[in-house]
Amino acid sequence: MGHFSWLGHLTGIDHTVIHIPHTLMTMAVLLFLGAIAYIKLRNTEKSLVPSGKIGLASIFEVGCQNILNLMEGIIGSHAKSYFPLVAGLFIYIFINNLLGVMPGFLPPTDNINTTLALGLIVFVYFNYVGIKTQGLIPYLKHFGGPIAMLAPLMFVIEMIGILVRPISLGLRLFGNMTGDHLVLGIFSDLVPIIIPIAFLGLGIFVSFIQAFVFALLTTIYISLSLPHDEHH
Repeated sequence: MGHFSWLGHLTGIDHTVIHIPHTLMTMAVLLFLGAIAYIKLRNTEKSLVPSGKIGLASIFEVGCQNILNLMEGIIGSHAKSYFPLVAGLFIYIFINNLLGVMPGFLPPTDNINTTLALGLIVFVYFNYVGIKTQGLIPYLKHFGGPIAMLAPLMFVIEMIGILVRPISLGLRLFGNMTGDHLVLGIFSDLVPIIIPIAFLGLGIFVSFIQAFVFALLTTIYISLSLPHDEHH
């Protein structure tokens, strides 16, 4: 099977950095889809009435509404403030993952540099949200817990847990997408007819689940960084 890529074949780019042009390809696809959705939805009055047809705009609407509902169930009424990042991560990761089920393309999310970068973005963001909403000292203080005597120990434990979050996010996504892409490639080589169709369906399902889990964990981390009174 190897790791054949049309982009690598056509451009001669080394496999170690082939995730970069695939990422650029994903960005181009997202810009194109976003432009179409914007054109379809920019007329607010017309978009309020469902067209009765399944199209790109309706898929975007349903998807975004479901993500927002999920976030409101975890964060509360302030979820809209954090929706752009979470929804953006979900769509970006999902499209990246889908490249893995297309013959001749490689998902950027099976490269550890991509997934750790996404984890780092989440790490910076939820800490920024915590400091912005609580203030630096109160935000750091809550890691010590309610018992003063155990505060130093709890602070160290909480700091370790905080620092592990972006690594676990990145490794989970990387491991699952690498495994899924490998399994699909092996079975496609062994039985190139009919059997790969089942694994293509499984690959699409895994692509969605991994994007969903990443978005869900991001929402949970944001929720944990907020003051308790914002969870309404």
